Amino acid sequence: MTTITAPPSRPVDSPEVPPAARIEPPASPVARTKEWVSDVAVLTYRNLVHVRREPAQLSDATIQPVLFTLLFVYIFGSAMAIAGGGSYKMFAIGGLVTMNLTTASMGTAVGMSSDVATGMMNRFRTLPMSRSAILAGRTISDLFAAALCGTIVLLTGLVIGWRPDHGFVGVVEGMAVALLFAYALSWFTACLGLLVGDPESAQGIGLVILFPLAFLSTCFVPAAGLPTFPRIIAEWNPVSAVAGSCRELFGNPNPASLSGVWPAQHPVLMAVGSSLVILAICVPLASRLLRKATTD
Repeated sequence: MTTITAPPSRPVDSPEVPPAARIEPPASPVARTKEWVSDVAVLTYRNLVHVRREPAQLSDATIQPVLFTLLFVYIFGSAMAIAGGGSYKMFAIGGLVTMNLTTASMGTAVGMSSDVATGMMNRFRTLPMSRSAILAGRTISDLFAAALCGTIVLLTGLVIGWRPDHGFVGVVEGMAVALLFAYALSWFTACLGLLVGDPESAQGIGLVILFPLAFLSTCFVPAAGLPTFPRIIAEWNPVSAVAGSCRELFGNPNPASLSGVWPAQHPVLMAVGSSLVILAICVPLASRLLRKATTD
C-alpha cells in the first residue's frame, strides 16, 4: 500500500508576505546620524569646490584680506595715535580679522540664493537627505573659507611686523572667538539668501547690512574719538566686541578696555554671547525658511 504524504499546511495566522510588501524597520539613531554626517560632508566638499572654481569668491578669501590689511595699516597707521600707547599696526590686525570675517559671511547669502534661483534646491529635494544637511554643509564650508581668510590676514600682519604678545595660544583663542561669530553670521546671511532668492539682491542687501556693521565699530578706530551717537553704537556693536576680543587675546593694544562700557570691558563674554544669541535665533529660522523654499 502506497502512503501519500500531504505537504505541510501554512498556519492561517501567519500568511506569507511578498518581499515588495515588507516594511523595513526604521534606521537606528546612530545610523541616521552617520547618514546625516555623510550628507553634510558631501555638501561641504561640493561648496568648497565651487568656491575654488569661482574667481570672485576665491579672491574674497585670499586677495581681499591682503589688500585690506596693507591699505588700512599704511593709510590709517600714518595718522593714527592709539590711546595708552602702542602702534596702530598692533591695534589694527585684530580689527582687520574681524572685518574680513564679517564681510565674508555675505558669501553664504549669495550661495543659498544662487541654489534657490538655479533650481539646485529642487534637485536636492529628490535626494534622500535631510534639509538640515543642506544648511549645515553651506555654513561649514563658509566657516572653512572664513578660517582661510583670517589666517591670511594674520600671515600678512606677521610679514609687515605685527606680533602677538600672548603667543600662539592667544592667536588660536582669538581666532576661535572670531570664527564663532563668523559662523553665527553665516546663519544670519543664510536666512537673508533664502528670503531674497536672488544672488544679486542678496549681495546688495548684504552689503547694506554688513558693511555699516563692520565700519561703525572699533575695527579701525577707537570709539573714544567718535561723535556721541556713533560712539554709543560702536561701543555696543558685537563686531566691536569681537575685535576687542581678538586684541585682548592676541595681547595687542585695546583702548576700548579703558572705557567704562560693559561690552568694552568684557569683550570675550560679549562676543561669545552675541554669537550664541544669533545662532539661537537664526538656526531654526533658516530651517523654517528652507522648508518653505523647498515646499510646493
